[in-house]
Amino acid sequence: MAETGKGVNAGKLASNVQKRITRAQEKMMQKLGKADETKDTAFEESVANFNKQMTEGTKLQRDLRAYLAAVKTMHESSKRLQDCLAEMYEPDWFGKEEMDALAEDTDVLWGDFYQKLVDSALISMDTYMAQFPEIKARIAKRERKLVDFDSARHHFASIQKSKKKDEAKIAKAEEELGKAQKVFEEISYDLQEELPTLWSRYQSLHLSLPTPSLFYSQLNQNLFDIMTKLEEQREANEAAANHNATAASESDTTNAATTVTNGSSDAEVPSGVAYKVKAMHDYAATDSDELDLKAGDIVLVLPFDNPDEQDDGWLLGVKESHWLLNKDLTAKGVFPENFTQRL
Repeated sequence: MAETGKGVNAGKLASNVQKRITRAQEKMMQKLGKADETKDTAFEESVANFNKQMTEGTKLQRDLRAYLAAVKTMHESSKRLQDCLAEMYEPDWFGKEEMDALAEDTDVLWGDFYQKLVDSALISMDTYMAQFPEIKARIAKRERKLVDFDSARHHFASIQKSKKKDEAKIAKAEEELGKAQKVFEEISYDLQEELPTLWSRYQSLHLSLPTPSLFYSQLNQNLFDIMTKLEEQREANEAAANHNATAASESDTTNAATTVTNGSSDAEVPSGVAYKVKAMHDYAATDSDELDLKAGDIVLVLPFDNPDEQDDGWLLGVKESHWLLNKDLTAKGVFPENFTQRL
């Protein structure tokens, strides 16, 4: 049995080698113009269309995968951004719960968008392109069978033209021609049916590509609304604080009349003092030329000897308590203006 198998394989190998040699010879004769070639213009046009749609479809498939990769990257970037916002958003700020919900919605919507792309576009495209390799192989096979058919046709014509008529050879050549023609026509017929249909499908190919613009614009609007309300809350709190400070100042002025805080009077204010301020918050000096302040301290504000030395937002002064005790303006220092309120 083994010997028989070896013989069959060897015979098949020899037959395949002989076919390649015969085809090579036939193609050479056709290129040299010594043998005519069977032409099918309509089929060649179908093959050209097939190659066109395979090339463009492959590019579209590749670009679609690149788009999906970009969407995935955008999803990850969006998630990191939302996580950062959620982390920096203080629990007592307006819209904390809405911000957390927005982060969850963003993650869900990006995941849903990616999956819709896969379902509606990528799977359809992969299914469409999956048929091309098999059809391409059949087109190549048809080309080989066409060469076999032309070779058999030329061989049969050559034997018929021979001066010595050998009916046996003619019959065998005719039989081989019939077989070659049948094989060629069968595969050619199937492709002639399929290629135009495939081309029609290509012309009507429609990929449903969802767009993130709608849901993403809605998310941005939601985020904008939260931030706007947060800013409105901040402005309202600031206005309330200013109102309370103004009311307190007016109350102090009414109650004190001509008396300055800590028992001093306006008559006791030394010359050169521009005006007074009251510390609203504690301030710890960080340098030797700064004043330490406690909430409630009164400071006599002095002009800078050199106006160019004054930094924006800083004042120069002496604590009123020091002046009342020592009648001395040399113990002066700078302090932040926004920690005080003018009297």
